[in-house]
Amino acid sequence: MTLRRIATVEDLHSYLHIAMQLEHATIPPYLTALYSMHPTTNADAYRVIRVVAVEEMLHLTLAANLLNAVGGTPDLTAEGFVPTYPAHLPDGETDFEVGTRAFSRDTIETFLQIERPAVAEGETRFVARERSSRALLPGVDAHEDGLHFFSIGEFYAEIGEGIRRLHDEMGDDLFCGDPAHQVGPAYYYSGGGAIVEVTDGASAAAALRLISEQGEGLGGAIYDEEGELSHYYRFQQLLLGRYYQPGDRGGAPTGPPLEVDWDAVYPVMADAQLDDYTEPGDLRDAVLAYSAAYGEFLTRLTVAFTGRPDLLLEAVGDMFRIKELASQIIRNPMPGDAGVNAAPVFRGLAPVEVS
Repeated sequence: MTLRRIATVEDLHSYLHIAMQLEHATIPPYLTALYSMHPTTNADAYRVIRVVAVEEMLHLTLAANLLNAVGGTPDLTAEGFVPTYPAHLPDGETDFEVGTRAFSRDTIETFLQIERPAVAEGETRFVARERSSRALLPGVDAHEDGLHFFSIGEFYAEIGEGIRRLHDEMGDDLFCGDPAHQVGPAYYYSGGGAIVEVTDGASAAAALRLISEQGEGLGGAIYDEEGELSHYYRFQQLLLGRYYQPGDRGGAPTGPPLEVDWDAVYPVMADAQLDDYTEPGDLRDAVLAYSAAYGEFLTRLTVAFTGRPDLLLEAVGDMFRIKELASQIIRNPMPGDAGVNAAPVFRGLAPVEVS
């Protein structure tokens, strides 16, 4: 079958915009699962999900560095950047659905699908599926003949091949972006994986390798080259009730027990939207305040990625400071909906100026 691969710089910009949107799209589901846990409970599970959320911020930053390096302009405030949950991703697959939902076994199973290894046994990079009307990226048709990427890892593999093809044609002219827009180690710290400034083919490949290995475990590896457990296997620990340790095989961790209390969770509304909060009052005000704070977070990231990398450290802090706003929401029952608590909404309001 004929596939529309990355053939031009414009194609590459489109793919990298999608990469940023994909990386961000995992953050609200992960944060909602974190927020839903009762305070002082599930310390192991909280730590696992929080580490992954921070590393998704790293991946988002690496995608921005890649886009800046090839002359693109990151914008996290653009219309449609934040998906409407539930959504299908990474490329409109219909075999699983991603939403903002409470911490549960089913939620962790969904996280495993998001982070699934790049190539499943008997599969190839592209699989034939009908495109979902609730695809994360409804306006983007990356493939012809109904073919889609099997996983996010395969999506990044195509970006890597596209960069190599364009670099062969254009040489170093491909990397025409302003180096001052690169986020370097001085502006980002993460316990797992170092930031990569992208200035040439080698550094682009290094950034892509880090995203894929750290996220899905490219090729099914449990640990990446830095010795960090990939996201897929971090989440799998929660279902298996035991930590992985070096030398383990996938699906058979032999480390210390990992305790999970699946009942110590607020029953937050799944996939909450602003339209769910129409009644004036403190709850609606709190939801609007959270959405405004989340919009400020996205604005700060955009400014950081377009010439003010010093703002990134503050933006990463924002992601967890707004947890207090979320806690004011999730402890409230939903009016008229017995057994369901309120949940934050990640839509963001109108962009604001950030100094």
